[in-house]
Parts: sequence; C-alpha cells; structure tokens
Amino acid sequence: MAADKLMPVEMKKIDDETLGITWSDGHESRYVMRILRASCPCAECVDEITGKRIISLDDVPKHIQAVEARPVGRYAYQIVWSDRHDTGIFTYKYLRALCGCVECSAAREENKDQ
Repeated sequence: MAADKLMPVEMKKIDDETLGITWSDGHESRYVMRILRASCPCAECVDEITGKRIISLDDVPKHIQAVEARPVGRYAYQIVWSDRHDTGIFTYKYLRALCGCVECSAAREENKDQ
C-alpha cells in the first residue's frame, strides 16, 4: 500500500512516554512522545523559509504528554501537547515516515538508494 494512502485505524497511549498508531495495512508504530513533540512540523518549530528545525529535543519537557489528537480532514492529526503547544499538523504520511521500527527504517534506506 502506498504511504500516501495509509490511514491510522487506532491511536492510543501505550504508556506515559509512548503513543501507538495501528495503520490500515496492519503495521503498528510506536512513538516516544518527547521525540514526536520535537518533530512538530509547524512554523513555530521549523523555519518556514529555510526549513531548519528551530526546536531541539532539549527544548521539550522530559515528561511531555499528547493530551489530544484532533483529526484534520482525512489526512492528519493536530496534536495538543501538555506544554500547550497545538499548532502542528501531523499528516499521516509524516507520522508514518517518523516510525522508527526496523521495518520502516530499512524501507527508508532502500528507497534512499533508488
């Protein structure tokens, strides 16, 4: 299934530090919330002109929580964080690209060589 056609079937908190997404192809992604917050794609976190990341992992509170995930159309979630940050729109494609499992990491490496 093409990455741009994948949709989350379920999103749930795994534990205090981990958010899980089950995808329409059956894949299960796990995200460390702190890393996910540091990966926010909004203009407060990424310079709109240069594309350079403005915040780093060190800028994110150690015990950050995803408080809410609001659907945006049929393509993304707006995640509300416990530090009150809520301007990031995480597209499904971007979320899947952030999956750090062995399978997804290997697929990215394979595609990079093509």
